[in-house]
Amino acid sequence: MTDDSSADMNFSGALQRLGESDPNAAAVKAKEELDRLDSVTLNIAVTGEAGAGKSSFINALRDLSDEDENSAPTGLTETTKKATMYTHPTKPNVRLWDLPGIGTPNFKANQYLKDVKFETYDFFIIISSERFKENDVYLAKEIQKKQKRFYFVRNKIDNDICSVANGKINEQQLLCAIREDCYRNLKEVGNPKVFLISSFDLRKYDFENLVGTLESELSDQKGFALVQSVPVYSLAMLEKKKALLEKFIWLAALASSACTLVPNQFISLITDKAILIVYLIGCHYALGLNEKSLKQLSERTNKPVSLLKLAIKSPVSLAVLDRMRISPMAKPVKSLEDLLDSKNLAVNVQNTADAFRNSHTNLTRALNEMIKDMRQVLQVAGLDE
Repeated sequence: MTDDSSADMNFSGALQRLGESDPNAAAVKAKEELDRLDSVTLNIAVTGEAGAGKSSFINALRDLSDEDENSAPTGLTETTKKATMYTHPTKPNVRLWDLPGIGTPNFKANQYLKDVKFETYDFFIIISSERFKENDVYLAKEIQKKQKRFYFVRNKIDNDICSVANGKINEQQLLCAIREDCYRNLKEVGNPKVFLISSFDLRKYDFENLVGTLESELSDQKGFALVQSVPVYSLAMLEKKKALLEKFIWLAALASSACTLVPNQFISLITDKAILIVYLIGCHYALGLNEKSLKQLSERTNKPVSLLKLAIKSPVSLAVLDRMRISPMAKPVKSLEDLLDSKNLAVNVQNTADAFRNSHTNLTRALNEMIKDMRQVLQVAGLDE
């Protein structure tokens, strides 16, 4: 697939992007691509010494607090005795693996990659909350030999900032000093990728750069899964999600347009709606408009969840909430199926090109409405700077 966004509203351009001339074959292929996007497995390995904040990092990526009953256990001692998988709450195909620290009694350095089943993971995150140690460097070099990607994450930067909050050094100077120390400490690895973050405030420091780097170095499908799973904590992350969701609207539009080729008009309408509903609900979760994400945002920002829900006003967002049996703090709305009919997202058309164009236009409109709602939610939460 190419990434020529100018072809999005052009049916023949969409066919070309899939390398098909037959509309029926192209639409079936689009549905297969859409299914792959939704089901591709992303395995992220997170390792580091005890107390480095591995579990808190995993919980942050899963949009869970450390106190959540489904969160990875945290502590200053080594709580991870074996490789433990944690699935993302709304994207179960995204799996985060909490690995024991290298060099612990049961995981000797020279056997570590074998013991943790190295081949399972798409890439490694090596976390430290202080200086990267000899074992971290050793692990990176061994991963390098096996031609997989790894990234160094210097966690708990907020603690470093607080510890020197005496006016003698400003924040930017401290960040530069920490970054330089990391590079100096890791010089044996060559030119490592180092990111400074705080798991307790993903808006700050290098987290957005980390996500952008990972996305750019993964396949389209795995990058899509990653960005979908990351919590929306800032306008910048919201815009990143918007760009990614827009990038694949044409696939949903093309997959749904295949239904005009089904002889039975009733089956065609139901199938068309199903594809579009699934895509919209996926967007809804990815943008953080679902109940669980709103509750987490409420806890992080100390804003009542009812106040956050009041910011959700678009018919599309409210209809999805209604379909999910969530009671929004707003007047009742039609079912999502009725809304799709009223917005002509599923109409009786005979021409596949018209169906594609119609679906693409309305999906784009629906996504923009949800984006607008999430901007309002972030504003209410005080995260719109």
